[in-house]
Amino acid sequence: MVLTMALQFPLYQCGPTKLVGFRLSGGGGGGDGGGGVPGGGFPSFLPKEVHKIRDPSARTLAQRIQRLPVQVGFSESCIMSSCVTPRVRSDANPVVLLHCFDSSCLEWRSAYPLLEEAGLEAWAIDILGWGFSDLEGRPPCNVASKRYHLYQLWKSHIKRPMTLVGPSLGAAAAIDFAVNFPEAVDKLVLINANVYAEGTGVLTKLPKWMAYAMASLLKSIPIRWYAKLLVFNGIPVSRILDYTDVGRLHCLLPWWEDATVNFMLSGGYNVTGQIKQVKQKALLICSERDNIVNSKLAERLQNELPNASMRKVPGCGHMPHIENPYVIAKLIADFARGATCDDRQLSYEHVDNISCKNEHAV
Repeated sequence: MVLTMALQFPLYQCGPTKLVGFRLSGGGGGGDGGGGVPGGGFPSFLPKEVHKIRDPSARTLAQRIQRLPVQVGFSESCIMSSCVTPRVRSDANPVVLLHCFDSSCLEWRSAYPLLEEAGLEAWAIDILGWGFSDLEGRPPCNVASKRYHLYQLWKSHIKRPMTLVGPSLGAAAAIDFAVNFPEAVDKLVLINANVYAEGTGVLTKLPKWMAYAMASLLKSIPIRWYAKLLVFNGIPVSRILDYTDVGRLHCLLPWWEDATVNFMLSGGYNVTGQIKQVKQKALLICSERDNIVNSKLAERLQNELPNASMRKVPGCGHMPHIENPYVIAKLIADFARGATCDDRQLSYEHVDNISCKNEHAV
């Protein structure tokens, strides 16, 4: 069970293949335009281990993480909530990026700057209980709390209907939120959606000591290392540890185990009964080499969602926004702007020839 959960973490990042319509900005370093630390330093609330990370895209995005105050009824004070905010606001509806199970906004380290380059107002949000928010007060981190916290963050800081993006278990969080707060969501993008929960009731019956033991194992380097080896082929050994450090950085905060156990014992997400209630237009992005979510479940989800289209990405595994961010950023940008399927295909050069293997890594 622990290993199954671990396999849904962000794993590694391939070097990008150039896609027409995108370019990378020069420099980067995390200036203060997005609320990061002036001069390119890291925010003081990040674990000191952030300095060990070598991945330049992860370092750049980490420098831009900030905490915004979010008032919630289940906590006596505001929760200082971690996210990456847009440098430029626009009149168009924003794109809001969630992450997968027990991950953080660093999951979007490669795709986020591409969305900004495309002119989108992009937010990368840490779901309550994961990421880098200040949870010293140990607020509840069950599904209802995660949902309400996201709503209050949206209501206080975003304030406009959004294109909500959720990968893996983040897709379940996105569906749950869209059904409960439809006024906040204009469209949904679900990436390798892990939404058909089975056996979640077993978690509620775990003894607390066992849940803490599982959480401790979940953040261990061997588990996350092994997960990378299982999900992807050919990762250079010299890079595995660095990507492991990125994926488990948030686990080093003092409240991570308490928040994780609280979520586990609450039973987690189960949105099977909500899928047909989704009113928003949805885009399903599915990797042809996803070893975590069966392709038949993706087809089932497309059939059950009232208004959904699907785009398959060749060559990628479970985390295509890390493996090939150009492909995913292009799909998100076109969908957010309302491009038709034909428009996407015309502007989407050489997608079928893009490899997600790490032979392009630099």
